[in-house]
Amino acid sequence: MNKIATFPFINRSFLKKITLFLFFMSLSLNAQIQKVEPPFWYAGMKNPELQILFYGKNIAQYQVSVSNAIKITNVTRTENPNYIFITIDTKKVPATDLIFTFKNNNRESFTQKYSLKKRRENSAQRKSYDSSDMMYLLMPDRFANGNRNNDSENSTIEKYNRELPGGRHGGDIEGIIKNLDYISSLGATTIWSTPLCEDNDPSFSYHTYGQSDVYKIDPRYGTNEDYVRLSSEMHKKNMKLVMDYVTNHWGIKHWMMKDLPTKGWINQFENYTQTNHKRTVINDTHASKIDTETCLNGWFAPSMPDLNLSNPLALKYLIQNAIWWIEYANLDGFRVDTYNYSDPKGIATWTKSITDEYPNFNIVGEVWMQSQAQMAYWQKDSKIGQIQNYNSYLPSVMDFTLYEATTKVFNEDDGSWDKGMIKLYDNFTNDFLYPNINNMLVFVENHDTNRFNQTYGNDIRKYKMAMSLLATIRGIPQLYYGSEIGMIGDKNKGDADIRQDFPGGWEGDENNAFIKEGRTPGQNEYFDFTAKLFNWRKTKSVVHFGKMTHYIPENNVYTYFRYNDKETVMVLINNSNETHKINTHRFKENIKDFKIGKDVISELTFDITNEIIIEPKSVLILELK
Repeated sequence: MNKIATFPFINRSFLKKITLFLFFMSLSLNAQIQKVEPPFWYAGMKNPELQILFYGKNIAQYQVSVSNAIKITNVTRTENPNYIFITIDTKKVPATDLIFTFKNNNRESFTQKYSLKKRRENSAQRKSYDSSDMMYLLMPDRFANGNRNNDSENSTIEKYNRELPGGRHGGDIEGIIKNLDYISSLGATTIWSTPLCEDNDPSFSYHTYGQSDVYKIDPRYGTNEDYVRLSSEMHKKNMKLVMDYVTNHWGIKHWMMKDLPTKGWINQFENYTQTNHKRTVINDTHASKIDTETCLNGWFAPSMPDLNLSNPLALKYLIQNAIWWIEYANLDGFRVDTYNYSDPKGIATWTKSITDEYPNFNIVGEVWMQSQAQMAYWQKDSKIGQIQNYNSYLPSVMDFTLYEATTKVFNEDDGSWDKGMIKLYDNFTNDFLYPNINNMLVFVENHDTNRFNQTYGNDIRKYKMAMSLLATIRGIPQLYYGSEIGMIGDKNKGDADIRQDFPGGWEGDENNAFIKEGRTPGQNEYFDFTAKLFNWRKTKSVVHFGKMTHYIPENNVYTYFRYNDKETVMVLINNSNETHKINTHRFKENIKDFKIGKDVISELTFDITNEIIIEPKSVLILELK
């Protein structure tokens, strides 16, 4: 029996209309927005064009308009109907709320509010870090657990397990905030934290380099608001916050990986292809196309999809994400992971877009190369890059050749033609290759390397020589958390061993190295030296921006001077196992009429008119008077 016939007051025409109405209502509901990125923006940006990603089922079928007489300059749809990219012109638009209206051909519609917020005063002219700073590198999961309530979180897969060396140990943003005074007491002015955005990989997510949402702080570290609070608390203490940004890859669990905006959002091969890591192919005139493609487009690891910076949509997304974090969290700089693994043109555009918006903003790139020429190629305005008509616009690079030298030199007791302190001397002889030699990050270890104190068997004499070097040469010195208390770690045992928990960062730790009373005598010896050295450096513009003259090492003793019109500092590093008498007449061009030098660590005064006696495996940093 026809059931409609039993209800004579409902005719077929009316039922058809109801069915169509429900069908189009379902389409409208399906298209309700699940993601808007950036989630909001700022009025008064130098580049007024804003590309907004809207994500929702079948959203591409809708036509879009926006309130406040805002001009839509571009609408991009891809092969994926769940995305639409709307570009608007925000020029001369004040901070306000906008309303986006989405309508389909059947007149069904919905709206989405979008905010343009007011920027901080002088935001574009913000000061960044430079060679007057000392940077403290920490891994938040391994530094300090300030909030036990976020050790595990329902929305993330991996749970707290401090018993697992490579597991989540519970360190967080609150732990950093609670220990800012400790970091500052070391003479550090800047904190570089490894990434804090969400990494929802099911295991080994503690390093957070496989990010799953780049607009969201990992809830096991805290909230976006906590990150803003960290920045605010640091600025109250005249400290600077540097975000570790990753342009080359995301994590396999990134929310887009389940439903890519377009196939070209990431680099893909017919079969899984890993990068060959040979970044020399980028400027190698003899390189094959397949080697170059594999280097730039191959994945860093199976769990880290390679982002395609030659895709305009993806590139714009990453540019805006970076700028959004600068504005939102009031950041003072970036360190960029695996900088030269990305498409060279794309990464240069990314960098220039940020520094165009913020002319004083410093960005240091990880360019892990074994040649000064290869590293210098990547610094802004490099003459080496100009040979191939290339400018990366990257203000700063990490001095990996210096790092490599410091992993060996302090065990080479007898200086020779190519051993001992000559390695340091030779490193600096190539400084002419860099367009901005003072804007280099200098270090003896980081989160990817063997611990310095492991390499040198906790010989504090060698630690003192290395730290004295970092504190007195050109560039921005970087200290890795725990070095200042003698922490060790063997990379041969895995990354977790070089990323151990800082003692005292967890309730119940027997050794609390955050306070003098909690440190062992050995830890205090490391700490006291480090703090005295870098607190001295804090006020020394002669070291920050002064010139350098160095002398060919003799008997494995390296001598150099930092000087300006007002001050001169003489540094002697004796890397031999013998006491040496240093004849000072050789250094007359720098010593001039100075008579004495006061050592900044021991505070002893030395007569420098004839000779200086220096103990084995030791350093003198003399302020000349």
